[in-house]
Amino acid sequence: MQRQVLFFLLIIFQAKIFAQSDSLVLRDVTLDNTAPAGMSELIIPSETSFLAGFMYRANGSQKHPTILLLHGLPGNERNLDIAQFVRSKGWNVLYFDYRGSWGSQGTFSFKNCVEDVINVVEFCKKYQDSLKIDTSKIVLFGHSMGAWVCIKALEQLPTVKKGFALSTWNIGTYYNSISPKSGRNLFMLNTTLEGLYNSVDQNKGFYNLINDNFESFKGKQIFMIDEHKFNSPLAEAIKKSNPAFFEYLVWKTDHSFTNKRVTLMNTLMAFLNQ
Repeated sequence: MQRQVLFFLLIIFQAKIFAQSDSLVLRDVTLDNTAPAGMSELIIPSETSFLAGFMYRANGSQKHPTILLLHGLPGNERNLDIAQFVRSKGWNVLYFDYRGSWGSQGTFSFKNCVEDVINVVEFCKKYQDSLKIDTSKIVLFGHSMGAWVCIKALEQLPTVKKGFALSTWNIGTYYNSISPKSGRNLFMLNTTLEGLYNSVDQNKGFYNLINDNFESFKGKQIFMIDEHKFNSPLAEAIKKSNPAFFEYLVWKTDHSFTNKRVTLMNTLMAFLNQ
């Protein structure tokens, strides 16, 4: 309870500062000569396929907390501005493309996306020494479909204690808004819309997060932000699971949070550091 109060005070304090300055407190990073910040391309195994990815490495030779960026459908918004900011604050940031998307091997499906996250976390554990990853501090950050993936994967990852869900697309509830669902191939995804959404039709319960049992969220910290109130029932369902920390905010913005990038970065950083 005390930690929650301190976190809220931090958010209020930061909100006052950035409302006045409308800017981030930034400075160039002085590179560690022996272990400088940089970027590494990664080839990550997932089932029988390989995922294309990269990691923004934080400065310094010690192991760093690490955030995984989970993109939406199809993945045009990658939130790499957030990645650069978070890396400047001492975090590794790992970005990857799901199976069957943007050149990664395999077939794209919503279920495969969740499996991919689980496999990427295992990859982080296996190569924690060479990649300098503190595996006790891995955080999932998902946007849109990636937020759905974030919540689904978080249920199955007992060692991952934090998740940040930005504008969650609850697939089982809202996928009907996507049209058309047949007769079209997506060149950036190895699938068809018809095949993709037929899988949802056959098991809508799995794809609707409201049906999930969030018992595994006890002891975890969850932050949800939306540009609408459609996910209020989902937020209530997660809150009832009694996580260690939960916050749900609705901002006046668009799906990409175009006018809220500074506020988003500072809110995320406060959450990561609590």
